[in-house]
Amino acid sequence: MPSLEDHYPVDCPFCKISSAYPHTLSSPIPDSPDSEKVDPQCHLILSAPHVLAFLDILPMTPGHILLTTRKHYRTLSDLHTTSSSLSDNDDAQASAQALGSWLPVLSRALCKVTGIEDWNVVQNNGERAAQVVPHVHFHLIPRYQEGRRESARRGKVDAVMLRSWRMFGRGAREELDDGEGAEMAGELRSALREEVGGWKGKARL
Repeated sequence: MPSLEDHYPVDCPFCKISSAYPHTLSSPIPDSPDSEKVDPQCHLILSAPHVLAFLDILPMTPGHILLTTRKHYRTLSDLHTTSSSLSDNDDAQASAQALGSWLPVLSRALCKVTGIEDWNVVQNNGERAAQVVPHVHFHLIPRYQEGRRESARRGKVDAVMLRSWRMFGRGAREELDDGEGAEMAGELRSALREEVGGWKGKARL
């Protein structure tokens, strides 16, 4: 039977975020979460019973979101368990369902905030597939149209980044500015609240 440490490995950064930002019954979208509960800072967008979403600290483009499970599953295939524990199997199924339910909602909020028309949803399994954190997660990556002024960043605009043809090559990412991250996360939470208005049946996911 899996131990608590199997579900929340102490060295896993996503498990640390999950532990630092527990789900509350009031809403899956936090009002103003403290970004300094973990180091490096976490710009939280969603804190639901089975999944969390936050900004990538090494974004490929401004608004790059990570959607992950609250409990620790290494790869996507681990979400289908054959555990003898009914609760483990139930959680794996609920986590998979929550990922699928929140992906389109987060996508709509992302498009609304960034003004993008194109975006990638990427999910990596294993080191050879470019999975850096061994905790199952999805990337939502905005792809800004060439020539459009970048609304999500106040600094210089990289034309190659706006075309955004490259994927996970080294050197293609830079650290998230905490001020910009806080602003972006706040806008995404507001847009997400609009998306889930009247969506109370799925708020439990």
